[in-house]
Amino acid sequence: MKGYYFITDSKLSRAGNENDVLQAVACGVEVIQYRNKNRETRQMYEEAVRLREICRDSDSIFLINDRVDIALATDADGVHLGQSDMPCLAARKLLGQERIIGVTVHNLAEALQAENMGADYLGVSPIFQTATKLDAGKPAGIRLIEEIRGHVDIPLIAIGGINHCNASEVVSAGADGLCAISCVVAKENVMDEIKKFQEIFAAHRRRI
Repeated sequence: MKGYYFITDSKLSRAGNENDVLQAVACGVEVIQYRNKNRETRQMYEEAVRLREICRDSDSIFLINDRVDIALATDADGVHLGQSDMPCLAARKLLGQERIIGVTVHNLAEALQAENMGADYLGVSPIFQTATKLDAGKPAGIRLIEEIRGHVDIPLIAIGGINHCNASEVVSAGADGLCAISCVVAKENVMDEIKKFQEIFAAHRRRI
């Protein structure tokens, strides 16, 4: 799990979630996370089914934010859980060993606990100040990535206030992937904005 990690945001999107996901998979994004806290369960299920088919056709990993039930109902590849969502161990019992579970963490203690409970990757958040998720908490900076990277072995996905100007710092600190929402889906050409992040990863690989 490396590179740019895509999360939908229907409130910020100019063209809608389906179009955004089509553009993301077209430029090779490995992971698509469907997040939509503003839809009723039926609407969320129906949209998730459509997005699941897009990801299946492109061999991209399709994850559902928070909702284990939606993940099971749509045959998603897994879920991403926050600290207030279903515990990782309980989700694992429902999802089985084959599906992916990511967990958002805000400090080293949460990171160690999530890894011990069987998380497949960690969403490290928030790195910088963000207006996309109002309950994200106080930004921790890249030092949190460095700290967690020194103690866990599973992939780290950085999120929160990341843009094209600070992404290189995030990657150099040890993040395997990153997500930047507002500076991608709120723009006119989603694919072009994603490609800028992909080039940052490519440049980092060339340096090392």
